[in-house]
Amino acid sequence: MKISYDLPSASHVVGLAQVPLTGAQVPRHRRRQALPDPNDTPRLLTPIHKTVGRPTYSPHMVASGQQILDFEGIVDPSSDELSNSTAFVNNMTLPVHRWFRYSAGFSAAWAQQVIEESGAKRVLDPFAGSGTTVLAAESVGIESIGVDIHPFVSRVAQAKLLWRTSTEDVGRRVDVVVARAAEYEHVEIPDSALIEKCFDRASLTKLTRLRDAIRDTRTGDPVDELLWLGLVSILRVCSPVGTAQWQYVLPNKTKAKVAEPIAAFRARMAIFVEDMRVRQATVLAPPGSFFEEDAKKLASVPDGWADLVLTSPPYANNYDYADSARLEMSFLGEVAGWGDLKPLRDKLMKSCTQQMGRWNPTEALASPFLTPIEDDLRAVFESLDSTRREKAGNKAYHLMIAGYFYDSAHIFQALRRVCAPGSRMCYVVGDSAPYGIHVPVEEWLGRLALASGFHAWNFEQARTRNEKWKNRKHRVPLKEGRLWIEG
Repeated sequence: MKISYDLPSASHVVGLAQVPLTGAQVPRHRRRQALPDPNDTPRLLTPIHKTVGRPTYSPHMVASGQQILDFEGIVDPSSDELSNSTAFVNNMTLPVHRWFRYSAGFSAAWAQQVIEESGAKRVLDPFAGSGTTVLAAESVGIESIGVDIHPFVSRVAQAKLLWRTSTEDVGRRVDVVVARAAEYEHVEIPDSALIEKCFDRASLTKLTRLRDAIRDTRTGDPVDELLWLGLVSILRVCSPVGTAQWQYVLPNKTKAKVAEPIAAFRARMAIFVEDMRVRQATVLAPPGSFFEEDAKKLASVPDGWADLVLTSPPYANNYDYADSARLEMSFLGEVAGWGDLKPLRDKLMKSCTQQMGRWNPTEALASPFLTPIEDDLRAVFESLDSTRREKAGNKAYHLMIAGYFYDSAHIFQALRRVCAPGSRMCYVVGDSAPYGIHVPVEEWLGRLALASGFHAWNFEQARTRNEKWKNRKHRVPLKEGRLWIEG
């Protein structure tokens, strides 16, 4: 359900100052959707229709960096929009959630609904990604902990949780950074073939100046991280090349509109300021916590702490999660090429063949943790091993599946330790069919959860997948949904 708002004034972002626009300057189809004066507080926004949840924004970035925002309400929990609970895309209309698009996530509105209806006091997300669950828990007003082992994604989430920072401080520092960036005559361009393919020299020079200015003006306060997030969040809109679903980069494809870096940075930071003001006026919950660590250990989570776990683990679908932020990590100088991602792949939960290398499955297949699924797992393992020998790619899906469930068993052991008696878990998951051999992921995870000490499980299907057979490698119908585990 879309919600319209009467706005106090129409304006155009120039830095973080506001210059009023005349009606003729605001595109006709957006004249009721322009950015409000930042000096106006969110209480001045008057809903025309009944609002469900809290007022939220939707960005429309244009090539110049100008930002015009729509005002929308959180979707009605009874509406069909919440049926898309397994997708992150709806979060791009929500304050703070939208600061960085990380597609490996689920709907924040749905997460908030689940948390509210559960009556939980403490929620944990062991695969917290860019912080959706933690932010949703803050909106509900309960304690929360997020955990993710990916260092870049964890830093994104930790920066988003700094929305309580002074907006005046952010505005002042943006001006300082832009001024400092203009002073640099020479900058060190990132040494990366991917970066060279994805940016023209003029844009890359401006982005690098911003990077250095943010580094050289650090003061050790939360604004440092917000400025860092503002920069990494505009890299893709400043690149003329294409990006695919799941944030893969396609250097050989181009897009029509490309943002100018300085204008885009100012516009993005203006969005941050607006979102921070909205959230500071509407969310009074205790701050959530976020730790960069392994879900197989959950070292920072106390025993018996969580009464609700809400998460979406990696799917066993051969997606390389380590590669999802390679563009940003390359720009920051954290990696120079695809091979530099290996240390990160070794830390992540096994879910793609790129992680397997010389991994030996002997210990996993003999582990008592996998006893509940041992016979079924071995049958699939052997079938995949045999099938791959007939395929040109010879992909090690058999190792991937064994590693996926071995890691999952350890994760359930850790979750049992940190979950309170009577707790509940919701796993957003999908099944898999590498080489057309079906893997009933939700069933096997449910059985592993029972073996770890949880009491019951059931699966609630949200949608079907792989129904359009064109260009597909197999025709096995798949599904995605919510695995509910009672503890």
